[in-house]
Amino acid sequence: MKEGEDFYFNEEGLMVFTKAYHLKRGHCCKNKCKHCPWNFGKNREQKYKKA
Repeated sequence: MKEGEDFYFNEEGLMVFTKAYHLKRGHCCKNKCKHCPWNFGKNREQKYKKA
């Protein structure tokens, strides 16, 4: 994994996976990840909102 490409650290110091990482992984883990390319757990309005 490469920092800045696959993940970054947020303000609280937690590791956050990027959309690129999730796509490389190839499937949804169903944990409502912030950058989920499959939009798991997001409501209809959030799914179609540009990020």
